[in-house]
Amino acid sequence: MSTATPDTPEGDKEEGFLSHLIELRQRLVRAALAVIVVLLALTPWMKEIYDLLAAPMLAALPQGSKMIATNVITPFLVPLKVTLLVAFIVALPYVLYQIWAFVAPGLYKHEKRLALPIVVSSFAMFLVGIAFCYFVVFRLLFPIIVGFAPASINVSPDIEAYFGFVLTMFVAFGLTFETPVVIVVLTRLGMVSVEKLKSIRPYFIVGAFIVAAIVTPPDVTSQLMLAVPLVILYQLGIWASILLDRIAPRRTAEAAAEPDTTASTS
Repeated sequence: MSTATPDTPEGDKEEGFLSHLIELRQRLVRAALAVIVVLLALTPWMKEIYDLLAAPMLAALPQGSKMIATNVITPFLVPLKVTLLVAFIVALPYVLYQIWAFVAPGLYKHEKRLALPIVVSSFAMFLVGIAFCYFVVFRLLFPIIVGFAPASINVSPDIEAYFGFVLTMFVAFGLTFETPVVIVVLTRLGMVSVEKLKSIRPYFIVGAFIVAAIVTPPDVTSQLMLAVPLVILYQLGIWASILLDRIAPRRTAEAAAEPDTTASTS
């Protein structure tokens, strides 16, 4: 009975696995360092960055009102968290590049052609969703919330609770604006047809309002401002899929005939 040596396929697989782990660690370290570098560069403007985030709430409060901090370390910790969030968004293109550089060698040509536009469009649409939430939703929502407060109540939101609320809303609207990208990916990969998407559209509309009722505050305005864009983006995704089917048909046959270049090297 022969024993395995480093020249056997088992030894090659183990060495390849370890090299992939080392590369993954290196790229994760690079991504983390990029976020840290941006964070350090933005640290001198932590107060101004938080004030910018708090501007929609402060504009809705009565003249002279301010937000409060109930914990000793909160006045430092919350602006730091906000700055870290901004640093991550600024460094996100480089982080996505590191992810792309790690997975790209293992993709087929048609997968590479699809993956890069997906990464770019996903990042852009997520930013559009955050911008829509900040410039449109907050400007309309906060005055309504403050307007419901009785005259006997002094509205002074806690900055930590405000940051948690804003972060939740940013994530909700950012993911909402990813809807067209998800639909295009599903149709291009052949996982769902445009006809099927059209047939389930009424159910999606109902689901959009259910999701909006769960993730937004319990008022009609905020729920409509999430559900309506979600429905519109769903339809935009269908139109984009139809357009892509006309100008760039699916390359299913080409993908099936394309050799696996990653497995051919030994």
